[in-house]
Amino acid sequence: MAELKKVSEAARKQSFQRWIYGNLTCFSQEHMQTFGYLWAMMPVVDDLYDKDEDKVEALRTYTTFFNTEPQIGTMVVGLTAGLEEARANGEAMDAETINGIRAGLMGPLAGLGDSIIVGTFIPILLGIALGLSTGGNPLGPIFYMVVWNVLMYFGMKFAYDQGYTLGGSAVEALVGPDSAALRSSIVMVGTMVIGAVAATWISITTSFNLQFTEDSAFNLQNTLDGIMPKFLSFFFVWLCWWLMTKKKISPTIVMLILVVIAMIGCITIPGINTSIFDPGLSY
Repeated sequence: MAELKKVSEAARKQSFQRWIYGNLTCFSQEHMQTFGYLWAMMPVVDDLYDKDEDKVEALRTYTTFFNTEPQIGTMVVGLTAGLEEARANGEAMDAETINGIRAGLMGPLAGLGDSIIVGTFIPILLGIALGLSTGGNPLGPIFYMVVWNVLMYFGMKFAYDQGYTLGGSAVEALVGPDSAALRSSIVMVGTMVIGAVAATWISITTSFNLQFTEDSAFNLQNTLDGIMPKFLSFFFVWLCWWLMTKKKISPTIVMLILVVIAMIGCITIPGINTSIFDPGLSY
């Protein structure tokens, strides 16, 4: 029987340090923390796999979109290190399940971290630091920088280690004989989170309006709302998904396509004095 692979302490330490200092590496609106996450997982993958093709396949898992509150979200990185360890040992752990867990956790942990860290903890530290800064006293900023960095480092280290430990125990629930429904549920939750983000943050409406008489007009947006509210938002999300998954078009090209559609849609149609989209500009 082959010896079970285990992520070394050195690899976990390097992974954690990469995340704590580089979670916003190459940050963009398209990828956000994706590359920081990928960089943090490289020491784990290097430690678990010998063949380059196995490393490449494992790292592809972490090229999907990821964004959460970085302090509390450290637990997700530790968790996936444990799950990657299980996959390297031949457990029934695939990329879909790992990404389902990541997508399912990043939203709730972001909300938790934003309320606890950003909304509560940081303002408390800043309040104390501002009080100490009275009269130009340098003790205030020194206090904030020292206390924040010390607590952040050890708090994130604790979260990473707890996530790694949980990853090992979670495998039993995820790969056991009764785990098929659980794995499907995890993937479904991740899909729902992405869908909820799209429904919440994307709002596309049309300004197309035909005025027949003073009392009679055709408003396309009202008609679409009567058929299916937020139809255009759904359509454009579906269009982006179709272009990227079915036609293999890069996200950058898809964004350029949307810009072209928006620009054309803002052109006033001759003869009826209306356009598909209203940019809301005034001169």
